[in-house]
Amino acid sequence: MQNKNVKPWYKVWWIWIIIVFVVFLIFGLLGFNQGKDSSSVSSKSNSQKVEQSSSDSKQDNVPTEYKNALDKAETYANTMSMSKDKIYDQLTSSYGEKFGAKPAAYAMKNLKANWNKNALEKAKTYQNDMKMSKDSIKQQLTSSYGEKFTDSQAQYAVDHLN
Repeated sequence: MQNKNVKPWYKVWWIWIIIVFVVFLIFGLLGFNQGKDSSSVSSKSNSQKVEQSSSDSKQDNVPTEYKNALDKAETYANTMSMSKDKIYDQLTSSYGEKFGAKPAAYAMKNLKANWNKNALEKAKTYQNDMKMSKDSIKQQLTSSYGEKFTDSQAQYAVDHLN
């Protein structure tokens, strides 16, 4: 015969105390491990610290607007495969980022990008998504109204399409 007064497990108060204790224990351990990770990251060798501090001091002298322009330029180059001229136009455009000429020039001077690779990525997009011919792709890549790649960058891209 079964006892009718037995409560279901989720209605027993001491079960909830155990659950809360276990949850706190888990979060405590996770917090402890995160603290360990951050301390191990901060324990760099002396040569790395000296190297980093010298590069930081160089960047400390650069105005924030210049750094922001460079960050935007890197985003355009790395994620949108834009050309150097198109990035500069985007940075200085009143419809774009609205940076001044000096921050944009700083960004372009310090931007590290593989322009041939960017031209090829754009060419692949035109070939696969827009179903354009190689001649049309080259024209679009070099157009002053289009992508603004150089002739040699566009030729590289067209030559390396499938």
